[in-house]
Amino acid sequence: MSDLVITEPQIRAIEQTDDQVSLTLYLQPELDYFRGHFPGAPILAGVVQLDWAVQYARQHFGMEGDIADIEVLKFQVVMTPELEVTLQLVKKNNDKVLFSYHSEKGQHASGRLVFAS
Repeated sequence: MSDLVITEPQIRAIEQTDDQVSLTLYLQPELDYFRGHFPGAPILAGVVQLDWAVQYARQHFGMEGDIADIEVLKFQVVMTPELEVTLQLVKKNNDKVLFSYHSEKGQHASGRLVFAS
């Protein structure tokens, strides 16, 4: 019997307009990304945060194409298990989306995704 691998956060709420979406995400301790990163002090890797921002931008705004660039990328506060974070996505135009993660602990990460045309 294989173990279930959990790679997506629990989505607790979604608020969306034409050019903005706000997702409330719960980082359950069972997320595969916490395993081994780091033993005794698990954190969510920045590459996972980027992947989720890209995935949800595609899903909610219909963004297509590869990522051509990631601009003004900042990681400020680590994300840990059992944290509830808000991922804010703002579509600036047909190829740019701003993203930011925040919680009661403050701003976790932010940047601008540039999709190839």
